Amino acid sequence: MRWKREACKSGRGQRQQNERAERGCELVRTSTETATHPHVYTRHLHSTQLPLLVSIPKRHCNPTRSIYHTVDSSMARLQPKKRRLPYIGKSPSSAPNVPPSQGQSEAPVGGTAANPGHSSHGFKGKLAAMKSRFIRSHRGPSSSSADPVAPEEAQEDPELRQVAQDVDTQGLPSKAGPDPEPALAGDDLDVARQVFESMKPIPRAGEIAVNTVAQASTAVAELQNLSSTYLQPLKIFNNVVTTIANVHPYAQIALGILTAASQLLITQANLDNAISELLKKVGSVYAFLSDDDTIKNIDTMRVPLAKIAQVINTCAQFIRDYSETTNFWKRLGKNIMSETQTAINDYSKNLDELMQQYRDCQTWDIQINVYHVLEDLNMEGMAYTGGAGLNTMKKCLENTRTEILQDIINWVKDTHPDARRILWLHGQAGRGKSAIAHTIASWLKDVGGLGSCFCFARDRQAERREEKMLTTISHDLASRYPAFRRALGRVLAEDPSLKMTPDLLQQWQKLILEPLSKAAGSIVGNVVVVIDALDESGGVLSRKHILSLLTSKEGANLPSNFRILLTSRALSDIERALRDAMNVRAMCLDDVPAELAQRDITLFVSKELLSLKDSIGPTEIQQIVHKSNGLFEWARLACEFVDPNRAFGETVEERFKSLIAMPSDEGKTLLDGMYATILGSVVPKSGTPFLRFRSVMQQLLTMLEPLPLAALNHMHSLFPNEEDHYDVVIILQFMAPVLGGIADHSSPVRPLHASFYDFLTDHSRSGVYFIDTSESSNLAYASLQVLTKELHFNICRLENSYLSNSQIPDLAKRIKANISQHLSYSCKFWAEHLEMAKFDSCLATSVQGIVESEKILFWIEALSLLGALGSAESCLAITARWLQGHAGCEVPAALATDGVKFLQCFTTAISCSAPHLYLSALPFAPSTSLFSK
Repeated sequence: MRWKREACKSGRGQRQQNERAERGCELVRTSTETATHPHVYTRHLHSTQLPLLVSIPKRHCNPTRSIYHTVDSSMARLQPKKRRLPYIGKSPSSAPNVPPSQGQSEAPVGGTAANPGHSSHGFKGKLAAMKSRFIRSHRGPSSSSADPVAPEEAQEDPELRQVAQDVDTQGLPSKAGPDPEPALAGDDLDVARQVFESMKPIPRAGEIAVNTVAQASTAVAELQNLSSTYLQPLKIFNNVVTTIANVHPYAQIALGILTAASQLLITQANLDNAISELLKKVGSVYAFLSDDDTIKNIDTMRVPLAKIAQVINTCAQFIRDYSETTNFWKRLGKNIMSETQTAINDYSKNLDELMQQYRDCQTWDIQINVYHVLEDLNMEGMAYTGGAGLNTMKKCLENTRTEILQDIINWVKDTHPDARRILWLHGQAGRGKSAIAHTIASWLKDVGGLGSCFCFARDRQAERREEKMLTTISHDLASRYPAFRRALGRVLAEDPSLKMTPDLLQQWQKLILEPLSKAAGSIVGNVVVVIDALDESGGVLSRKHILSLLTSKEGANLPSNFRILLTSRALSDIERALRDAMNVRAMCLDDVPAELAQRDITLFVSKELLSLKDSIGPTEIQQIVHKSNGLFEWARLACEFVDPNRAFGETVEERFKSLIAMPSDEGKTLLDGMYATILGSVVPKSGTPFLRFRSVMQQLLTMLEPLPLAALNHMHSLFPNEEDHYDVVIILQFMAPVLGGIADHSSPVRPLHASFYDFLTDHSRSGVYFIDTSESSNLAYASLQVLTKELHFNICRLENSYLSNSQIPDLAKRIKANISQHLSYSCKFWAEHLEMAKFDSCLATSVQGIVESEKILFWIEALSLLGALGSAESCLAITARWLQGHAGCEVPAALATDGVKFLQCFTTAISCSAPHLYLSALPFAPSTSLFSK
């Protein structure tokens, strides 16, 4: 505040004062941000030198008024004083009336009251008065009264000559020539005086208006020239593209984005001169794309075409939103011209490289560094599901499923206002639903048309992805579309609690529908959201609200440029909800003609078994195709089955004969037969190997989050029974046809297809290979052992508590170095495994060792760093219920119950900063709390 008052008192210019005051005010706000909060203050501990964040009653701390009152008062003193525009000559009707008390003459200076009979002294007096007004208008008002008109004695001032020059600069004619003859000088002076006295000069405000009108007229002419010159190629392209037919769906998506971008520029572009260079470049690209040679190569050069569409897409949105972007730059204090030129250079460089690649008829990977303007929307704390997005490894094989993909692309491109907003792609397991969904998502991403891709997974049900699906989609849309980002920013500014709300209805209305409706006119093309494998979300209740929202009235009235591609098996609850919905179009893969499915499977099997052409020829390939009965997953498993690297003691020919000898049937029974054949070839049905198979597979299927091979092995080594202490690799290495992550030890081990999980957990289908997943005491015991051995104070070795978790620049690196994957898993899921386990005294002793020691605090600290503290309260509640009613467990049960209350009070502070578990939460816990003792 002292620094700011000194700035107010300084004698420097008004502009410098304002700039310094703004900086000072920012410093005051920053330094007092915590101190002025009605519930929080900070101080330093003498031993740790760390800030202490504590909660105190509002009545004890309310400095907000005194501090900000001083700031507002200082800012008020810094406001520039209003200036009164000077009026020279006869005042117009709009000029303010200045009373004589302010020191001005009652008659307007230079008014019509003057006549030619006045002496030259009157003329000089008027010039002196004009000089006085001119000086005041440039100096600004220095007192409450205006300077009086100069008296007669001052009319011979030596500066009179300068006054005449000043008047000349205001518009009086002045021509160079020889000096006039003395005899004529007097007459000329009288004529000049009469002309001057009869003039009615334009006020200063009028001059500004005239100049503004002239500049506006010039600007309009220039904009018209921009429109006719640079936008004409866009109009030509729109006419040409309608004649292009029979091209790959991937190229069609790119052409659709280019057409939408051109229409946006033609109808809504903010044609600012500052971006004329970019508009010119865009026009040249469209002229290039309209060329006959370019059109001939569209199908073969679809990859660079897609990249051109991606850059043009972002260019169009940048041009469309240029005024909002410059406002954002102003708020940040950036140089607008410099930022604009940087953006134009980035776009132009990318477009030039891509057009050259197209001309050369070559395709190579170009790193597209498109200039993005991310406005000041703080989405920190907004629920987001990582790892649920697009997986390009799941795409369809090139030149397969073309008819289905074309049908979906036509639906995406449909501009009819009555087009159905949701397409439900369904079919039995193994038909390739996910492959099609990820192919569409990948194509759209390549051209900049993918809004979001969200995938459910059976082995990720513990994450409760259904609760974060809409917030994740909203986050993705905000990252992709600037207009949506601005609209979402306004929503979150009004209600920040929406970032973490579990209310799906509020998420749908406030985070999706509201910003989408406001941004609809500023988005290039249609917005496509892909939701894959909804049937793997969990039980019926997990997706009940999602289905209700998608089929609601609001879902039927989604913006016309919004599309949702949804895939799932036709489970009864999903089918009932979507079958008759007015805004949903259903597409069943079971109805695909058999000849099309066989054609695509033939291409797939031929590619996969190309290296075995000496043993597996065209005849054998056709036998496999026929046996698959249109199931892509069966065909994939068949290729894995005959692979000599997977065969144990059998030749390729012998494996092929076993494959063909399998009984043929339709649907899931065919897959079940394949799974039974694969397991039967590597797993004996009795003895130690069989028992080990069941133990490892039970661990794999009951885990709530998939782990890599090393972490699985470590957890298995901590099982209570000595018979389980062996390397799980001796079992899993033979399971590669049905499990992923076996060859790549860094990837999680998981079933490659959900149908394998269904097969193993259904006794009627798997028989002797059935795996019981209802009991998980082994994993509960192993998790508690991990916590006991690996948890410790300040596990990530943070140097101070000045930064929140999100502000620690290398937090992810610290977590990777100090929190192992099996420790992370154990911290998050030990209580859920405990809930599924029967009560056991040995297990209860392990629980007591955690709850009754400081390990419980170290566990809370680790959860904070992992961003998973939200589950801590339910974990302790589960523990208290599990211990309740058992002799000798009263103390740990009470501690767990007290821990729930402790977390209810302090979760927010601890989630923000892990060190404040010790610096803020514990010191201010109630004295009666067991946690504080």
